Amino acid sequence: MLSYRSCLVALVGLLAAALAACDGKGQPSAEASAQSERPVLVAPARYAAQSQTREFVATIRPRVESDQGFRVAGKVVKRFVEVGQRVKAGDPLAAIDEQDLRLQKEQADAEFAAARMAQTQALGDEKRAAELRSKGWVAQAALDRARAGGEEARGRFRRAERAVELAGNALDYATLRAGADGVVTQTLVEPGQVASAGQPAVRIAHAGELEAAVALPEAFAAAAGKGEASLTLWSKPGAVYRAKLRELSPAADPVTRTFAARFSILNPDSAVALGMSATLRISGSDAQPVVSVPLSAIYNQGAGPSLWKVDGDGKLQLVPVTLVRLEADHALVAGGVKDGDNVVVLGVHKLDPNIKVRAISRQSL
Repeated sequence: MLSYRSCLVALVGLLAAALAACDGKGQPSAEASAQSERPVLVAPARYAAQSQTREFVATIRPRVESDQGFRVAGKVVKRFVEVGQRVKAGDPLAAIDEQDLRLQKEQADAEFAAARMAQTQALGDEKRAAELRSKGWVAQAALDRARAGGEEARGRFRRAERAVELAGNALDYATLRAGADGVVTQTLVEPGQVASAGQPAVRIAHAGELEAAVALPEAFAAAAGKGEASLTLWSKPGAVYRAKLRELSPAADPVTRTFAARFSILNPDSAVALGMSATLRISGSDAQPVVSVPLSAIYNQGAGPSLWKVDGDGKLQLVPVTLVRLEADHALVAGGVKDGDNVVVLGVHKLDPNIKVRAISRQSL
């Protein structure tokens, strides 16, 4: 058991320590008060129009690429072009067997000759019947029959004439010809294959404007046309080409959930070729000024995102903010704080508005 003298010595030591922590008026000293404040890391909020830049993998494609197909069915006997070959409008691409088509043309010619002879005979009968009727030697019914026969003969003649034209066209269609200048990007038929009418046979990329085809994510598709777009080829990274959004799909791909977009290349040169890989960069500025804060500064306990603001006296205030966008390690927020306000950026979930803090500054947000 401690003696009375030992207890007295301990009590005197405690009183001396308490007096050392107080100033002359019996109040806690400034040093002791500073030690009771919780230090927090803060940074001043700075509003700015945050630039948003996105990069996407693009493929150089022609603006117009069409499949050329035979307009009649038949067996392919020859293909005149290969992939990568440049063609001009009217150049032969492939041909089918013409034997059946020639027979159809000969049949149409024979029917046309017969219809022409029948028309000549009917018109002669009609003329003679009209002369006899004018002299009263035949009845009106005979003239009517002659006129009906003449009309029927003229109709058959016109039908035979059109049949000859159709047969001639079908014979011409036996040779598939290029519809425009361009380059062959794919061949879809081989000799010996039986092709149906309208079946794609050769794919041609039309000469002219080139485009960059990209797949845009769902969150960025709406703003794709608002920013400035530029294109850089993987094979020529030093050259930058200006681009402009021309086409944006109204529906997302059911598998990737991305939107197909086409950007026109405004200043292409000879280095830009079909099928090349490129990087499309889209940059722009948000109309709304925002503050960029670390993700660790966001405080959310189910009531929405907020920030802890520290005033000049070390008092804390929890202010709600609007979350504009989340990035890799930062968040863009708006509202709640003014430009220059000190915001706590670390340990926000351990703070309480009733405690007093000591702000430790770091660089601006």
